[in-house]
Amino acid sequence: MLPQHHHSVPPRLRMAHIIAVGLALLVATVTLISMEYASLRHNMTNTMQVQMHIMASNLARSLLHGERVEANEVLASLADAPEIDAAVLYDMHKNQFAEYARRGSLPHAPKVRIKTQAQHQTDLHKSEIWQPIIYGDMQVGMLYMRSNMKGLYRQLLWYIGTTVTVMLVTLFAAALLLSRLQRAMLKAEERAGFLANYDTVTDLPNRHAFNGRFNSLLENARQRNTVLALLVFDLDDFKVINDTLGHDVGDKLLHLVAQRLISAAGGKDTVYRVGGDEFAMILDQPVDVENVDAVANRFIRTLAQPIILNDRNFYIGVSIGASLYPYDGEDAAHLLRDADAAMYYAKSRGKNNFQMFSAEMHHKSSTRLVLETEMRVALEERQFELYYQPQYSLPDQTLVGVEALIRWHHPQRGMLHPSSFIPVAEETGLIVRIGEWALEEACKQAMEWKSLGATLRMSVNLSGRQFRQESLVNTVTKIIEQTGMDSSLLELEITETVLMEDAETTITRLADLKSMGVHLAIDDFGTGYSSMAYLKRFPVSRLKIDRSFIRDIPRDADDVAITTATIQMAHSLKLEVVAEGVETKAQLQFLLEQGSDMVQGYLFSHPVDAQHMTDMVLTGKCKV
Repeated sequence: MLPQHHHSVPPRLRMAHIIAVGLALLVATVTLISMEYASLRHNMTNTMQVQMHIMASNLARSLLHGERVEANEVLASLADAPEIDAAVLYDMHKNQFAEYARRGSLPHAPKVRIKTQAQHQTDLHKSEIWQPIIYGDMQVGMLYMRSNMKGLYRQLLWYIGTTVTVMLVTLFAAALLLSRLQRAMLKAEERAGFLANYDTVTDLPNRHAFNGRFNSLLENARQRNTVLALLVFDLDDFKVINDTLGHDVGDKLLHLVAQRLISAAGGKDTVYRVGGDEFAMILDQPVDVENVDAVANRFIRTLAQPIILNDRNFYIGVSIGASLYPYDGEDAAHLLRDADAAMYYAKSRGKNNFQMFSAEMHHKSSTRLVLETEMRVALEERQFELYYQPQYSLPDQTLVGVEALIRWHHPQRGMLHPSSFIPVAEETGLIVRIGEWALEEACKQAMEWKSLGATLRMSVNLSGRQFRQESLVNTVTKIIEQTGMDSSLLELEITETVLMEDAETTITRLADLKSMGVHLAIDDFGTGYSSMAYLKRFPVSRLKIDRSFIRDIPRDADDVAITTATIQMAHSLKLEVVAEGVETKAQLQFLLEQGSDMVQGYLFSHPVDAQHMTDMVLTGKCKV
């Protein structure tokens, strides 16, 4: 089910936010205007007081000597101060001695108050000051001055206009910013909602969305007593693409695969991405549930068509498993487990097919899970051990090398051979850690034998998963440095099938390893599909003929022909040949006649532990 989209902020709520901001700005504006008014009044009063002091000092002598004309001239200088409307000079008898009035006659004279200290009084229309006239230490009169408020109000009006303009601009900017912040928050919430429920690579609903939808449909199915089908998809060998071409190409390909799956679903059902290359779909319609096989095969056919990316054709197989509610389980966990088990069974049946869950699959799935857990413990507790099978040169049958083969000392099941656990290690990725451990142990052992005077080539198998690791060359380099391994004694074996998965990338990686002095061999040669053109370009030094071709020699004419042709071809390419699985003297004689360079097999020795191999190393030679 798709997540709900967020709605935009309601207009009323947005208007309420703007009004709140406007009210805050209004309060701020009124406060600032009030403060400015008080400041202007204070400044005006201070200015008048300064003027009064100056006037008082200039008028004191005129008043004392009765010089009215001079006193009037002094007051007349107030004409340069437009805010002063009137000024009156009184003697100590409260008689008017001199005066000044702007624009006409002096207004009604104020009631004379002889004060010994300066006083002022201000209202909305005027400001009045009484200033004593002091000459020496004696008061000789009093000066009255009245100022208008026009200048103050002009300044205040300019301030109000400027402040209101600034506040309106601020309100507009705040409204705009608020709107943008709200949109940004909405986008962030929508993005968070998308990330919580959708996969960013494929744009499909993710595991979180799947879990919610699956549980909801299960509950509905319980109430209605209906049937559900759960399909789990896993792309076949998709990790090869990530390992060889990089995750960037892998992600682009996943997006194209998702589009194919959506197309196959037909818009009726939702496809979910629940893991790296895993997808899921829930069928809750009776017709679809009855035809799960048909639905699954529709997806297989859809993905069978090549996907074009970067001018290359990619063929993506898909293994599909399905489980049914309530027959295979009654909760999400069990149904998922059973669908996974069916999917893995589909892979074991050759991949690119569909399987319904059965009880047998559950047993195999449980066994696989237990084995994976036990292998992790085995790595920690060092339950793995390397055995070594000797390799002998022909025709002198001199011991020249060994192949390292892993064994597992299982606490309950005893000694386990690789075939019983390596396939699961490959699937789970544990093979990378196991392979690194094996390579390090083999290098240490080779250096120990070298210290005893035996110079043997150590042959170590690389799994397909290991070889596809981008860090392979760095890993090999690090192990060689840590163990002090003579790289000329190290041989890495890679199967023919793995080499041909991405031949161009393989050539580059092999060249990097070759440049380190490491020898390279193609293991199980003849079981894959090597191109001669590529085989000439691979920087390998040996071909190992698979034991399946040696087993029936010299009785089987086809095996004789294949082995003979392989040896001749290898020698024409200046490659050495190692024949595996030699068990009889007849096989050995045939290989001698055909010119095989080396042999290994039970005729000479089974794989043995390090101690037994050391005894053989000290002997140095084995004749049959």
